[in-house]
Amino acid sequence: MTTAHDVFSGRTAVITGAGSGIGKGLAQHAASLGMNLVLADIDETRLEVLAKELPGEVLTVVTDVTDAAAVDRLADAAFERFGSVELVVNNAGIMRIGYAWALSADDWNTAIDVNLRGVVHGIRSFVPRLVAQGTAAHVVNVSSVGGFLPSPMMAPYTATKFAVLGLTESLALELQMAQSAVRVSVVTPGPVRSEIFAQAPDTEDPALLGFHGYLAQQNVEEGIPGEEYARIVLDAVAADEYWVITHPEFTDAGLAARAEMIRKRTAPSISLG
Repeated sequence: MTTAHDVFSGRTAVITGAGSGIGKGLAQHAASLGMNLVLADIDETRLEVLAKELPGEVLTVVTDVTDAAAVDRLADAAFERFGSVELVVNNAGIMRIGYAWALSADDWNTAIDVNLRGVVHGIRSFVPRLVAQGTAAHVVNVSSVGGFLPSPMMAPYTATKFAVLGLTESLALELQMAQSAVRVSVVTPGPVRSEIFAQAPDTEDPALLGFHGYLAQQNVEEGIPGEEYARIVLDAVAADEYWVITHPEFTDAGLAARAEMIRKRTAPSISLG
């Protein structure tokens, strides 16, 4: 039986948003599989601390994924250092919580720039080179359960993660049309234990504070450890699975209910009781 170690050992992975959270977990697990790593994050200090903890060959590149030229430089650095890349994980993402009409233009623009354009830049910078290699390679785009199931108070996140889902499916079809050896996976994580909700929003709105508290509690009580998330993702990618559903207990029931809602033309609703 082929294992993730068999598939990835000695290969090179590029991971954006690698300095913390699930990106850090992916970097740690990829290192344990014997991969060469190219780690990208906007926070240089986090990158350097992480690099010192990891075994093997690690290249850190401070990268703002909202800047197309910066992602081009990331690709240049990866190929210059290692000659080839076999795995690209477009992981960098942020969350903005609030009423859709109350969030600032900057909040909306930042969410779109990081969560969607960051993935677009990763595709544009790396896929042509992966295709030109003519060998097996994999692109992994991180969406979310929120890319299937909309949520109140998270409109920028929901909108961008829906977009990543559609973008990734289009990319997979295009690579099939091109008869490329490059494969694609989309990851739709639910809660993963991290510090993403450690700081409460600066507001006195009870609904917003209550929703943030709910998410923070869910993250602690139902979130899977980062190492488990990373193992699920890289095992699925090694098995050439397109859909990487890390939380089927969240996703499957929600998708069934959503499909039924659409089939019956039922308007979205929320219980306020």
